[in-house]
Amino acid sequence: MEYSPRLKDKYYKEIVPALVEEFQYKTVMQVPRLTKISVNQGVGEAVADKKLIDFAIEELTNITGQKAVATKSRKDISNFKLRRGMPVGARVTLRGEKMYEFLDRLIAVAIPRIRDFKGISDNGFDGRGNFSFGITEQIIFPEINIDKVNQITGMDINFVTTANTDKESYALLKAFGIPFKK
Repeated sequence: MEYSPRLKDKYYKEIVPALVEEFQYKTVMQVPRLTKISVNQGVGEAVADKKLIDFAIEELTNITGQKAVATKSRKDISNFKLRRGMPVGARVTLRGEKMYEFLDRLIAVAIPRIRDFKGISDNGFDGRGNFSFGITEQIIFPEINIDKVNQITGMDINFVTTANTDKESYALLKAFGIPFKK
């Protein structure tokens, strides 16, 4: 008996037939699927304190279950005391089973812990079937120990799909269980 993530099974057993019926696809290969999830965390204060990058990488690694890497600045900006190549954030790209596991934890555990949550805005679609939204606090994830957090930072989460339109992508993400605003 091989392990398979819950949302991966749900995709093949429930979401694919529902989307084939809704959009009248000729084959199941036309059904949009989730390709990757990218999680980014910008740490602008890292210009003054280099340890903040290490904290951000450690937190993203704990949240996603995959080693995060530092992002470096591309150009010099003298007003921010920023030099080319200085670390300014952390990112991780999830694919395959880790992607489905992260999505499951995000939907089932993390999003319900957001204070005054009224749903995720559907303004984050890019016109090509990809969706992005931001989270203001990393402490909504149960993997983060609140006592060890030295600074509350937000993060951006990007869903990359094979959908051609925002409508198809919206239907796919809604079927996965992402709570969009009514």
